[in-house]
Amino acid sequence: MGAWGVRTFDNDTANDWASGLDEVSDLSLVESAFAALEEVGEDFLEQDVGAHALAACEVLARLLGNPGYQDAYTEKVDQWVTAHRLKPSKALLGRAEAAIARVLGEDSELREEWAEVGEDEWRQAVEELRQRLRPRR
Repeated sequence: MGAWGVRTFDNDTANDWASGLDEVSDLSLVESAFAALEEVGEDFLEQDVGAHALAACEVLARLLGNPGYQDAYTEKVDQWVTAHRLKPSKALLGRAEAAIARVLGEDSELREEWAEVGEDEWRQAVEELRQRLRPRR
């Protein structure tokens, strides 16, 4: 994974996944990312699957009006969200919460890779994403 920062779209894998948004007008790409992660079960979670799941979580947070950060790497996602004002279901948000827990948990290659270089800042960015997945009141 080519990464240049700790945020969700600060890597090639998440950006490549986000380019697939151009091909959908619903949340099927998000659902597919969660399905791929769920299919792994308790087995070792490959970093690509984890990065895709975090990118899917980022789409949901932005649909909830909680973008957190915006930069050149989020531009295509932000444009897609603006063009597709979809409301994530509670069930889908529950899957997002489970995905984050799984990426941060044991047997996660993404977590292991960040642990090798100091995972505190990355973990903080993922936890901040988790907070943004909670609808505003």
